[in-house]
Amino acid sequence: MNKLYYLLAFGLLLTTALVAGPTPTKPGSKLYEVRIYYPTPGKYAEIVDRFRQYTTKIFEKHGMENIGYWTPTDTSRKELIYILAYPSREARDASWKAFGNDPEWKSVVAKTEANGKLVDHVDQIFMMESDLSPEIKIKQSSPARTFELRTYTATPGKLENLLTRFRDHTMKLFSQHGMTNVGYWITQEKDEAAQPKLVYILAHPSEAEGKQHFEEFRKDPKWVKAKEESEKGGPLTTKVESIYMKPTDYSPMK
Repeated sequence: MNKLYYLLAFGLLLTTALVAGPTPTKPGSKLYEVRIYYPTPGKYAEIVDRFRQYTTKIFEKHGMENIGYWTPTDTSRKELIYILAYPSREARDASWKAFGNDPEWKSVVAKTEANGKLVDHVDQIFMMESDLSPEIKIKQSSPARTFELRTYTATPGKLENLLTRFRDHTMKLFSQHGMTNVGYWITQEKDEAAQPKLVYILAHPSEAEGKQHFEEFRKDPKWVKAKEESEKGGPLTTKVESIYMKPTDYSPMK
């Protein structure tokens, strides 16, 4: 009888853990930086290749942690999107200064830009881990997964409400619908008065399956109820952005 009781109890605990989804961990102290490179016309392949051959290795040399490198699945978007991590903002600034002054890097630039600049401009997003986030793991899957970078602009004054909804409902439902929670971050805005944004990454077997799973999630009665109850005082977001991405062959995260 005791053996049967313990088996039943273990089964209940296991089921609860699987349904609950990822367990958020204490936020890390690392600074993360999303960098989006927009190549000069006709230079897309070259900028992607320069990272493959040189840049990522020189980043590592200067203490920058390569997290992931992606290109949009929408091939009309000529962008290289990547994430680096640093111990702190001070460490980040010191690493970039050393990188920019490195003779090896200067030699690479001279060689690869003999026929013109490769980069038109760069967008940057600085962010810290949210307490929502599971442990951010540099994992490679075979075949490589499709990733989705999602950015939420909360209604003014509603960021905490949005985070609460993710914590109590959204993330668990994502897991139940076959989506993998990779990481959740809160942006550090240049304007200290500006409300931070929620940035997170999901992983899917493919873009088609990701879109299918998200549609199933939106129709889930549990989600419909959670959304309605959380928005009795009005919507929690003013803007939601989504980019589906494929990892490059040299991305640490795939």
